[in-house]
Amino acid sequence: MELLNIMGSFSEQMTEFWSLLIRFGFNAVAATFVVILYSRISKRKEFYFSYFAISIAVFLLVFLLESVTLELGFALGLFAIFGIIRYRTDAIPPKEMTYLFVIIAVSVINALSEDHVGYFGLALVNILLIGTLGALEKVLLMRQEDSLQVIYENIENIHKDKEVELLKDLENRTGIKIKRYQIDKIDFLRDVARITIFFDVNSSKKKI
Repeated sequence: MELLNIMGSFSEQMTEFWSLLIRFGFNAVAATFVVILYSRISKRKEFYFSYFAISIAVFLLVFLLESVTLELGFALGLFAIFGIIRYRTDAIPPKEMTYLFVIIAVSVINALSEDHVGYFGLALVNILLIGTLGALEKVLLMRQEDSLQVIYENIENIHKDKEVELLKDLENRTGIKIKRYQIDKIDFLRDVARITIFFDVNSSKKKI
């Protein structure tokens, strides 16, 4: 009887072990694709390590505590904790925080998904999440607008009748196709103006 209990316990442990490996594989692949998507729109490589490390840590933490009765509350608590994180250097920008939230979401989903969902269902959830994220990045990046503030010294071009000359001069100097601009401040004593120019991200990358 004791031998049967030992064998049954060993069988359960092996089942849990293989479940851990498979789910860890799902999570590693999903996290890799999320980081690849992030790397296409940002060159801040210091976040690559952070995303992978947080993904692994959250996945293992949630998976090993899956038997705790506070499953949903625990998961939401992780979102709340990481959502208010501010590293001691600079505050995390909104874009990086969004990807951090996605990384945590993927890790929690892969660790806490019920067995009846199945691995095919889990794979589908990961594909849908990452696919939607990639599609949003592609669509929104095409229309993403950025701005740049410049100090302009050709004060004579600030005149309303010389908008064409002003735009042409700014585009020649910056190499950016400008959509619109706004004059923030004019200093007639120093003969300079502070101008904010607005441009499409994609078009500026092609021009530069």
